[in-house]
Amino acid sequence: MRACVQRVRHAQVTIAGAPISQIARGLLVLLGVAKNDTHGDARELAQKIAGLRVFEDEEGKMNRSLAEVAGEMLVVSQFTLLGDCRKGRRPSFIDAAAPELAEALYETFVATVRSLNIPVATGRFREHMEVTLCNDGPVTLLVDSRKLF
Repeated sequence: MRACVQRVRHAQVTIAGAPISQIARGLLVLLGVAKNDTHGDARELAQKIAGLRVFEDEEGKMNRSLAEVAGEMLVVSQFTLLGDCRKGRRPSFIDAAAPELAEALYETFVATVRSLNIPVATGRFREHMEVTLCNDGPVTLLVDSRKLF
């Protein structure tokens, strides 16, 4: 699994002009699922991202986690994170999981974050979405479950 994690002041998902979910201070996670990913990968990545110390403490150092700042998480599926741009000009998505597997692992990721008592909002799987955000910092991290341990 690959995730693009952005610390935000706020973020929102809109479908067909209507807002469907939003968060205030927290993390926006764009999540891509690979065809070889497992539910274990989803749980480990969710725990890793939820525990990242990317929020500032009273000294201005990134030393606090999402839970410590009472933040929220917005999780949006994004298979294009698995795009391979090495050949030609059109990305290949051959490594992306089939929609059924991807949705199941996306749901496992979301359920794991919720089990940590972190408020989670989501996009809508397999929908064309508009995501708006105010990146805070900016702080943007790329996290890959294959590179965690």
